[in-house]
Formats: sequence, structure tokens, C-alpha cells
Amino acid sequence: AQSTPDQAVCESRNGTSCEECLFNVSCLWCTTTKSCLTYPAKTILPPNSLCPLNDARWGLCWMNFRILIITISVFCGAIIIGLVICMFCCCKCENCGSKQFEAKMQRRANKTKTKQEERRAEMKQRHQEMRSKYGLSGPNPYSKFS
Repeated sequence: AQSTPDQAVCESRNGTSCEECLFNVSCLWCTTTKSCLTYPAKTILPPNSLCPLNDARWGLCWMNFRILIITISVFCGAIIIGLVICMFCCCKCENCGSKQFEAKMQRRANKTKTKQEERRAEMKQRHQEMRSKYGLSGPNPYSKFS
């Protein structure tokens, strides 16, 4: 199998320290074998045959790969839960606001309706006063054709 330039760089750091191996992002340090390996990017997680997750170091020498995966998963989960809670709160507050707005509009409509009814009653009263003043308050002598 041919080795890529990254593989050659990582394999050339065998026998060095973890810090020196992880200086290159494409390298993986295995603590049991004290070897610097090329990170298998195609498989996402390094296979157990290459180096067990508890002994694999990538990015940080003091944190093994399993703890790194768990930490990133918990962090992402917390962010997702936070976003869901924020979305829920925003939607709930928006509903409260729309209910208040609807109640305000209903009060305005009721107020307008009450004013219209008062005006109608006043107009009816004035018409009645005019009819009685001019003697038109009796029954209407005219009737509609049927």
C-alpha cells in the first residue's frame, strides 16, 4: 500500500511525545503502543484494531477519544435542548401577545358597538320627538301594496 504525505509525517513521529504527534491535526496518538498514526478520516472513528478509543488521543493529549466524543455529544445535546426551549418560549410568548392583542381589539369593537347603539337610540328619540311635534305620531295612513 502506498503511503500519503500525511501518513509519512505521522509515522515519522513514532517514538516521540504525544504533543509532538498531535501537532499535526491528521495524526492520532495511541498511548498503549506509544505510536503516532494517521487518523483514519474515512471511518470517522478510529477502529479498535488500530487503537482502542480509551487509548486514542486526538487534538488533546490529556483527553482520550471516548471522553472527547461524550463531551462533544453532551455539548451538542445541551445546545439542541437550549434551542428547543428558546423556540418553545418564543412561541408561547407570541401566543400570549396575540391573545392580549385580540382582547384589546375585542374591547375596541364592543366600545364602538355600544357607541353606535347609543347614537341609534338618540336618533330614534329625536325622530319620535319630531313626529310628535308635527302630529305624525299616529298610525301611518299609507300602506304598502301586497
